Amino acid sequence: MRVANQSGRLVLVADGRAVDVESASSGRFSADPQQIFDRWDEFRSWARTVEFSDASVVIDSELGAPVPHPGQIFAVGVNYADHVVESGLELPDTPFVFTKFPASIAGPYDTIEHPGGSVDFEVELVAVIGKEARHVPADQGWEYVAGLTLGQDLSERELQLSGPAPQQFSLGKSFAGFTPIGPVLVTADEFDDRDDIEVSTVLSGELMQQSRTRHLIFPIPVLVSYLSSIVPLRPGDLIFTGTPAGIGFTREPKRLIGVDDELVSTADGIGQMRHRFVSNGRPHPLTTLSRNARSTSHA
Repeated sequence: MRVANQSGRLVLVADGRAVDVESASSGRFSADPQQIFDRWDEFRSWARTVEFSDASVVIDSELGAPVPHPGQIFAVGVNYADHVVESGLELPDTPFVFTKFPASIAGPYDTIEHPGGSVDFEVELVAVIGKEARHVPADQGWEYVAGLTLGQDLSERELQLSGPAPQQFSLGKSFAGFTPIGPVLVTADEFDDRDDIEVSTVLSGELMQQSRTRHLIFPIPVLVSYLSSIVPLRPGDLIFTGTPAGIGFTREPKRLIGVDDELVSTADGIGQMRHRFVSNGRPHPLTTLSRNARSTSHA
């Protein structure tokens, strides 16, 4: 099953055609894409009965984030061995987890404001939680996943790495538009192997990242188990599972996202996102902070 958010309405998608869920269900299910996760099992059972004979064409430019208002966004760092190496770190014994703020969610084809500084790309497979998970055994982790989507954990490295440890991971990765997901949400049964999905990043025509999720150090069921042992996972929550090697910040020379760059992200079986970056016309937050500090000190 494939679902999407078209013009703010929940749709079922197949072969480039879309069925409006609220209309097709005669109001049984809401048009709100976020609300469906509270009734995910019931919705999946109904969706199997839907006919696409009267479906409309999917309009890519109208697609928004398939999970527009997640309650929690967990992100896992250094979860591919090759990314650990390029980051100059050691293999982790436990998942390294930070959060991204929900206000940073964007759609699969949005234009994103560039905040200045060193903006980097991190393509990731994203797991979406389908029912409340608490103390879940790892061998049952997939049972709590509604489906998978594609994401970019965009990161402004100067803010992210500013100051002494602990540094500003959540802020540096949560500028407006820095959590794009999409273009659709796909249930795990749609994949030949849900644990082996190729993801890639192309920046203005240059391949930057390409790997497969079989190389995750901590795979999705382990992440569900680990996180749920600490905090309840709720329907519609997101888990960004980590990025492979090839990020721009560790390259020599660095290759970061600039104004007018186009970022193309792809995941087999899910699809492709395209993002263009434009200047926001404002100084970088650290520059503003420095100016304010100097002004205050002279007051």
